[in-house]
Amino acid sequence: MPPLVIPSLVKLVLGAAGAAALVHWAVKEARRIGEEFERVKVRAVDPFRREALPTLRRDPATGVWRVM
Repeated sequence: MPPLVIPSLVKLVLGAAGAAALVHWAVKEARRIGEEFERVKVRAVDPFRREALPTLRRDPATGVWRVM
């Protein structure tokens, strides 16, 4: 069986196609992760939930920090 010889132009085209596929995949993943972060961020900064959480405040009479 004779050795398989691939011309340089074909190698270049296959390399470019592979690089394009890799970039396409990376952009899709970056967008998906960004959308997921936005969804979590919107849920975490909900003002109604934030007001329900206890916070540390200094007691004016004693100066001690307390959960209020």
